[in-house]
Amino acid sequence: MKAKEFDEKFEVGEDLTEELDFSKARRVNQIPRRVNIDFPAWVVEELDKEAGRLGITRQALVKVWIAEKLRKAA
Repeated sequence: MKAKEFDEKFEVGEDLTEELDFSKARRVNQIPRRVNIDFPAWVVEELDKEAGRLGITRQALVKVWIAEKLRKAA
């Protein structure tokens, strides 16, 4: 399929998933990098409480909170 035809189908809202090859798809600027941060025990305990309340992991909570703060600062 030519790009012009693809764009036209996209613009009218057609489902194009069958036209896409997701085997090599990647999210731009989403390559994970490991970061180590030391927190006082009380901070870890509070993070665990909040993560448990929300039903997510501590790591997910920290990621969400940092991403929200960065978006607000931008």
